[in-house]
Amino acid sequence: MSDPKSNHAATEAARRFTLRHAKPSTLPRTYGEYLADRIAAIVGSWTFIVVQTALLALWIVLNVVAWIQHWDPYPFILLNLVLSFQAAFTAPVLMMAQNRQSAIDRQKAQLDYDVNLRAELDIEELHQKIDLLRQEDITRLVGLLELLTRERLDKGDAQP
Repeated sequence: MSDPKSNHAATEAARRFTLRHAKPSTLPRTYGEYLADRIAAIVGSWTFIVVQTALLALWIVLNVVAWIQHWDPYPFILLNLVLSFQAAFTAPVLMMAQNRQSAIDRQKAQLDYDVNLRAELDIEELHQKIDLLRQEDITRLVGLLELLTRERLDKGDAQP
């Protein structure tokens, strides 16, 4: 049967080797991912909301007050179609950007885990070194105490 301490030490050594020699991978962006990130950044901004609100209000006002030609009279079926078209394309693009962000977050979480594991192993090693120093100090103190005790006993025996 193998010694649990040596087994733990071997596992720890393997983890340390992996942590020290593993290179963090970067996630390359394809053009589609770049485009999805840009569209998500634009659509998720207050500027987009304000501009879209202004365009919708302008569309409605122009169609309500138009004297000659109503290109989209009330109930604004064409506007509804345009907004549905926009939503049909925006939703998948936003999902692609979220999936990419999720992959980036997973990679960052893995890197955080690796850093925490390294710190834990280093702290464990420091604890072992401190314990070893403490044990050496205790052994030295016990040896000195025994020496002093023997000297005192020898002096006590030497005195009449």
